[in-house]
Amino acid sequence: MEQTIAAISTPNGQGGMGVIRISGENALATAQEIFTSVSGKKVTEMKGYTASFGKISDNGEVIDEAVVLVFRAPHSYTGEDVVEISCHGGMYVTKKVLRAVFNHGAKPAQAGEFTKRAFLNGKMGLTEAESVMDIISAGGEQSARAALSTLEGSLRKRIQQVREILLNLAAHLSAWADYPEDEIPEIDEDELLTGLGKAEKELSDLLNTYDAGKIMREGVDTVIAGRPNVGKSTLMNLLSGCERSIVTNIPGTTRDIIEETVMLGDVPLRLSDTAGIRSTDDPVESIGVQRAKDRLSAAGLIFAVFDASMPLSNDDKELLDLLEGAPAVAIINKTDLDNKIDSEFIKSKVAHTVFISAKTGSGADILSKEVAEIVGTSKLDPSLGILANERQYHDAKNALESVSEAVNALRMGITFDAVTVVIEEAINSLLELTGERVTEAVVDKVFSRFCVGK
Repeated sequence: MEQTIAAISTPNGQGGMGVIRISGENALATAQEIFTSVSGKKVTEMKGYTASFGKISDNGEVIDEAVVLVFRAPHSYTGEDVVEISCHGGMYVTKKVLRAVFNHGAKPAQAGEFTKRAFLNGKMGLTEAESVMDIISAGGEQSARAALSTLEGSLRKRIQQVREILLNLAAHLSAWADYPEDEIPEIDEDELLTGLGKAEKELSDLLNTYDAGKIMREGVDTVIAGRPNVGKSTLMNLLSGCERSIVTNIPGTTRDIIEETVMLGDVPLRLSDTAGIRSTDDPVESIGVQRAKDRLSAAGLIFAVFDASMPLSNDDKELLDLLEGAPAVAIINKTDLDNKIDSEFIKSKVAHTVFISAKTGSGADILSKEVAEIVGTSKLDPSLGILANERQYHDAKNALESVSEAVNALRMGITFDAVTVVIEEAINSLLELTGERVTEAVVDKVFSRFCVGK
């Protein structure tokens, strides 16, 4: 029998309400020990999906007024009896209520233990369980939609479709090999290749969602670069929504790297405003310039800023040379002033070029679209189901490698027995991905990244 567990499920700090969640066979009895309803009805007598108002007490001391919600097994989040106590928010009150719960038999829940029990009790698959934390940590609309879609089973259904193709092929191959005396239809190699080709394409398409999905969830390291006074700090402040960088007319004001995380459309950007790239005899400024150049080589995305009101300088051209082969957007700034820059030269060097005025905000929407195009989120449909983490990516990659190996084996004329073994390896990888065949160590690792109380 699993022990009854409890934890605070709302964030620490002051708030209108705090929630303590209890789950397990003795959840109702534990809550009954500390809760007295105004109606006189016992918690153990309450039906599922009902609430009761009363007071929380421990050792004769009234702690707080509260509302108790009861969810009876198996119709609860964890599949067990669950009680949620809603009291007044605040660290002192919620912790004191939790201590009272512990005093009457519950043990502290571990990180992710409620969702782990939901998985173990068959309330959700492993991919759905992983999406719970993705919903909690979502920083934008697309990442939230993707996580919700996975919670509703979109990724699992996508994987099951591939697995069904492979299971049918493996079953036919096994039956043909094991029962040669029966009138089982002859194996058609073209039919096998067609089925494996479908599985190969679907897995390849799925793997291609990973990088864009990861950026959508975790963001991309983005460096703002350019010579002094082109408007880098003004751009930083525009995207941050506040005066994060100092803006002056004095070249070299920004001497070190200033960092901020912002949302540009649905893409989180970990922005770095760097020192102006130029030749300088100032030893302090030169250190900042070198740091800026070092950041360019490691950046996931570069915003190269140019001043539309000035002709291209040697420093501008040096920056353009540094951008060769890098994921970059050339931002021609100060479009509110007279245009003197050779924009065609910039376009010949950088595929993505936008015109903005960081001072007025004009053109920021176009910059957002260009970024989505570069990082791949513009082509991402979260509702189709996407890979959400390295574990899922690793399992899908292993499955694809096995399917590709089966295709190559068929084309090389290797026996059907060997092909069947490789197809079964692909099926096992997909079963691990969905959690239908997974080790305890993997399960523990998945839930270790959850917050306590979820």
